[in-house]
Amino acid sequence: MLITLKKFERTLAHAAVVGAFLVGGAGAALAQVQPGKPAPDFALQDSSGKTVKLADFKGKTVVLEWTNQDCPYVRKHYGGGNMQQLQKDAAAKDVVWLTISSSAPGQQGHVNGLEADELTKSRKAAPAAFLFDPDGKVGHAYD
Repeated sequence: MLITLKKFERTLAHAAVVGAFLVGGAGAALAQVQPGKPAPDFALQDSSGKTVKLADFKGKTVVLEWTNQDCPYVRKHYGGGNMQQLQKDAAAKDVVWLTISSSAPGQQGHVNGLEADELTKSRKAAPAAFLFDPDGKVGHAYD
């Protein structure tokens, strides 16, 4: 079921597009998000090449953070420690935080697995996983 986390909304503002979802089940096809309905399932590769499915977190609250290290809002909120604090607060409440990059190879903001890990470390970020959505299909489901 799609839910909002007011604390995350207030603090995050325009830093990144973040959705908080209570995973209700896996669907066969990626569909648009509909309030009050289960979030559409997806499978993406993480920075180590492992496939991560939203359904893996069934029954948990999951934050999906779309990031682009070249975005001025992302730089501001990671540079100021806001995102790291949100990730820490979420983890303390057993919330799963997934960072997603939808930048395609050769496009602004694109990183590979090693660069994603280095970026995560340099920002002192703590997502459960850094995922890649290079064709943007998952991101567009959450427009």
